[in-house]
Amino acid sequence: MDTAWIPIFVLSFAECVAPAGKTVCQEHEFELQFLTQADCEAALEQLIAVKDASETIIVDKKQSRCAPSARQHAVYANLAEVSAAVADDEAWIAPATQEPVTDSMRKVHQERLASLPSCEDSKGVAPCTIGEIIIEEAAAPNQVEIWQRGK
Repeated sequence: MDTAWIPIFVLSFAECVAPAGKTVCQEHEFELQFLTQADCEAALEQLIAVKDASETIIVDKKQSRCAPSARQHAVYANLAEVSAAVADDEAWIAPATQEPVTDSMRKVHQERLASLPSCEDSKGVAPCTIGEIIIEEAAAPNQVEIWQRGK
């Protein structure tokens, strides 16, 4: 096992929280770390949306942000080395291995892609393509479940 500096994105979140019924809030800041900027930005948007919905929290949007950073972290050569290092930890879950896309699947995809019109040419009538993506017809309308808090 070696150590290396790995890129991360740090979400800094600043808020002022007031107990229910109080008019004075207490400033609070915390940081979360993410491996990708997209994950960091999504978490920031969700936190702001949830906190803004509260009557007792004020979010300082100017001080809440995602910023690139790096940290020193253990680096393992392979999955076996990771498993050996954390063998005593019952919470360890090995990552799922993904099957590589076979050449035959890629060939079939490319043939179907070539046989379909672009969504721009077909005015959005599916099936059609957008770049390398095949847009299929919707099978059936999705049903939406509505949950309500009990009174």
